[in-house]
Amino acid sequence: MRKTSKVPRVKSTRLRIKTIRREINYLRTTIESYDGMALVRTIDPMQALLELFVAPGCEELVLGLLSGLRGEGVPVQICEDGC
Repeated sequence: MRKTSKVPRVKSTRLRIKTIRREINYLRTTIESYDGMALVRTIDPMQALLELFVAPGCEELVLGLLSGLRGEGVPVQICEDGC
């Protein structure tokens, strides 16, 4: 009988953001270029609503990255209670 080790499951933090349509790909590639930090899912491409799955311990990094992108002129809004 083969013995398997259990890998502990760690929950990611979900963060919803809103941008404009032409920035969806830029945000996805920029955020996902940081290996293991977060994954991006497009919830509604017409409304440019995205969901980030942020790895544990990377929340501040993601918020800092989003702030930096805003400083470069990329419109990013964090959705606290839905957008």
